[in-house]
Amino acid sequence: MKKNGLYVRPIQNGTVIDHITAGQALSVLRILGINRTTEEVVSVVMNVTSKAIGTKDIVKIEGRELKPSEVDKIALIAPSASINIIRKYNVAGKHKVDIPDEIEGVVRCANPNCISNTIEPVVSRFTTEKQKTGIQLRCIYCERIISENIVEHLL
Repeated sequence: MKKNGLYVRPIQNGTVIDHITAGQALSVLRILGINRTTEEVVSVVMNVTSKAIGTKDIVKIEGRELKPSEVDKIALIAPSASINIIRKYNVAGKHKVDIPDEIEGVVRCANPNCISNTIEPVVSRFTTEKQKTGIQLRCIYCERIISENIVEHLL
């Protein structure tokens, strides 16, 4: 039962990823390499009410701060997410994820014939566009668009 507005207990040190697009919490866990065999203490809250975005998911990870590359990947599937760094039960840092205009080496092109998917030494590159329904990625090389299931294309 919800008590005092809290669904799970506060963490001592670690990261809270808030305002995740509803239904994307499990994708965030996948990006972070957290699966059922993890020894990390992880709390996942899904489909809770949010004044800002209607419904949202929240992920709390005890004892871990995210790398910038992990935050960039999260931004692609949860553009409204905020990252809270927690130290000694207090918020030591808080920022919104930032969607860069271009990403490199983060996503694999959906076109199997794209030069970035061949044996050529070419790093994948995409431009990003924020849409009402999420993020749209356009391959720089073949112009193939990825707008759904982006998590399936993450490297």
